[in-house]
Amino acid sequence: MATPVLATQHVSEFAADVRESLTKPGQRELPSKYLYDEVGSALFEAICLLPEYGLTRADTRLLQEYSADIISRIPSPVRVAELGSGSGKKTRWILEALSRRQLTYYYPIEISPHALAACEKELAQIDLVSVVGYEQPYLEGLRSVAEGRGERDHVLVLFLGSTIGNFDRDAGDTFLREVRATLRPGDALLLGTDLEKAAELQLLAYDDPAGVTAAFNLNLLARINRELGGGFDLSCFRHEARWNYSDRRIEMHLRSTCRQSVRIPAASLRVVLDEDETIWTESSHKYKAQEIPEMAERTGFRCEAQWIDQEWPFAQNLLLAE
Repeated sequence: MATPVLATQHVSEFAADVRESLTKPGQRELPSKYLYDEVGSALFEAICLLPEYGLTRADTRLLQEYSADIISRIPSPVRVAELGSGSGKKTRWILEALSRRQLTYYYPIEISPHALAACEKELAQIDLVSVVGYEQPYLEGLRSVAEGRGERDHVLVLFLGSTIGNFDRDAGDTFLREVRATLRPGDALLLGTDLEKAAELQLLAYDDPAGVTAAFNLNLLARINRELGGGFDLSCFRHEARWNYSDRRIEMHLRSTCRQSVRIPAASLRVVLDEDETIWTESSHKYKAQEIPEMAERTGFRCEAQWIDQEWPFAQNLLLAE
């Protein structure tokens, strides 16, 4: 049977990204977007249930309490596009609030087909909500939604769960400007941002005692083995979470516990790792609440409203396109 073109393209892109990231001078890296295959997405859902990981519960509490207020600030009709929907469980509150006033089109945008399928299953049964998924990168999918809207339609973009924190700060500004360039004045972006808190709390959230986050991180190497024929021995790596004080971010690394050589045939690559050398897999930048309106102004938005959870400092920020 012939390999589907889409699958072939995915493997080729994955291999190219792995090759480029692992051969960077200085600190080796792997792109965090590849953490979310079927296994990784399931592990992340488990992370969200851990007592140490308060971020998702704070995100959900704010949406549950303030969805009606958020929706009241956006004129009808509204189309909802979500960047990185995951399972879509948190989004239910926004869609149910919208469905009480209009027929709603919801467009989850995901590069993980497994997450997209879970999201469609979770939300497709809400009355007066039509779900149309896009298996595309964020900006590409958002452009598809914006180009297909009617003349009177407003777009509400959801970027929840502090995914913006995975970007370096300058790259985050660039990304938000690109989002703004896709929107019309009066469109809106609901942006989730995790706020700074005690370093000890943050480190526990990314290195839980049960080892679920460690399994999530190590699965990235297992995915390379599965999809690219890699030869990583997972027992020779250790998950590590660090708080970078100067850049105000959590970093996730995989530390090599010995000197080792690893071949990745699909990437035409052989990597030699020294003992204690790390591969940097993800960053999660944290913010001060007052930084968000400033970030909005720099990137073509105005911060219309901000809601902050008091149990786990986290902010939902409604930004309007100027």
